[in-house]
Amino acid sequence: MKQTYNIAGITCSSCITRLTTRLLSVNDVLSAELQFASPQATLLLHTHVPLATLQQAIGSDKYTITPTTNHVADVAAQSASTSTSVSYYPIYLIFAYIAGASILVLFAAPDSGFMAWMNNFMAGFFLVFSFFKLLNISAFAEGYRTYDVVARRFPAYGYVYPLLELLLAIAYLLRLQPLLTNAFTLILMSVSIVGVVKSLMRKSAIQCACLGTIIKLPLSTVTFAEDALMILMSLIMLLMHLL
Repeated sequence: MKQTYNIAGITCSSCITRLTTRLLSVNDVLSAELQFASPQATLLLHTHVPLATLQQAIGSDKYTITPTTNHVADVAAQSASTSTSVSYYPIYLIFAYIAGASILVLFAAPDSGFMAWMNNFMAGFFLVFSFFKLLNISAFAEGYRTYDVVARRFPAYGYVYPLLELLLAIAYLLRLQPLLTNAFTLILMSVSIVGVVKSLMRKSAIQCACLGTIIKLPLSTVTFAEDALMILMSLIMLLMHLL
């Protein structure tokens, strides 16, 4: 999407060069064209970027960025065209692949039933999601800190979390200690969902780190549903092993 802005404080060509570099450093800003005439900045965005994020990028000491007259209407129209189903298409596709693969595995052991399907699904989920996080673990850790309650207090946890997911994937694949594995999953995902809920309640415009930083997704109720599903499935499996 393309958006236009006015930037107060631009006085010379050095300002334009400096601000262009700063704006291009923002995630989801694909290109930036600046000029002296209004509108002074035309940005090509991957998805909507909050005005506060742009202001933080250009600095508040000299420059002030404001939307043009048509900006609000343009954002509403373009946001409507980029629906949730489109924005979250990658995560829907991943879930469909994991669910489908888990069903296909059952054909090799048709007597294994729903419990085995859940086990396979959990293994696939943690395997795929840890893979995306480990592609750029430092970027994931930085993004995860913006909303996770543990990572915010202990930054190193952002580096450990993908490894915990990978270990859980292996445990589910090998059927290792199902009681311990499901109990640990229940605790891990319950802690994770706390930060998601708090961010949703604050209506924070931040990026979800569930698929690392390769696939950019906004934090929303889809993130909550993802964590809630893992909590529900691990709880069901835990109870089935206990009963």
